Amino acid sequence: MKICRTKKSLSSLSAAWHRAGETVAIVPTMGFLHEGHLSLVRLARKKARRVVVSVFVNPTQFGPNEDFAQYPRDEKRDFALLRAEGVDAVFAPTPEEMYGADATVSLVESKLSKVMCGAFRPIHFAGVLTVVLKLFNVSRADVAVFGRKDAQQLAVIRRMVRDLDVPVKIVGAPLVREKDGLALSSRNTYLSAADRVRALALHEALDAAQADFRAGKTDAGRATAKIEKALAKACEKVDYAVAVDADTLEPVRTLGRGTLLAVAAWVGKTRLIDNHLL
Repeated sequence: MKICRTKKSLSSLSAAWHRAGETVAIVPTMGFLHEGHLSLVRLARKKARRVVVSVFVNPTQFGPNEDFAQYPRDEKRDFALLRAEGVDAVFAPTPEEMYGADATVSLVESKLSKVMCGAFRPIHFAGVLTVVLKLFNVSRADVAVFGRKDAQQLAVIRRMVRDLDVPVKIVGAPLVREKDGLALSSRNTYLSAADRVRALALHEALDAAQADFRAGKTDAGRATAKIEKALAKACEKVDYAVAVDADTLEPVRTLGRGTLLAVAAWVGKTRLIDNHLL
């Protein structure tokens, strides 16, 4: 497994692979890897001959009072996990390598990124899109794999690729959960034992809504109100509970196959997100 610390080294490696007629997939991550990330790596292996994983905690997607400094990091463990998965290269730059000191350009999406998490984290998606586009350009990837747990992120990246004619195929990978249903997240390490039990409310509320849908209840307003009520009992604060089109993120009045039910709520001091695609 190659460890690339500079943009130039990764670009040169990818160029050599392409000259040999090999395809390249990238899995962008912020490290502190778990089984959800590794499932993306395995899917990437099915989509391309070579797999690159980025391990980079991107400072530009964190707001002033968010957890950039505290975000969990364990590079040695991450590299060991990726080596065991047969990853071809890891891209692990410093912020200084990734961004010039006088950088003045960022990428802004004007619609999909303004709702849901974007309404509460106004600079987040500009940071996400900017770093993702840079990763695409540096890695020269043919395919990129993202988890459906971050459903809004996936939709915004798909829109960027479409609107800017970026020659990368975007693949969405299934959400991975613990045995008890909690969606895997690096931020789960912030949860105390008691908070972790309360965090199950997100999955349980979404599961109940899915069961109601299967029973023929399709009023989106009633579904989201029921979800929000359930979350309010277990969580400190509910940022949102929405029913939207999975591609456009437009609200829907009637639940249907392909509707995305998505939530964001605070458990203790930890903000968690989860979703179900009906």
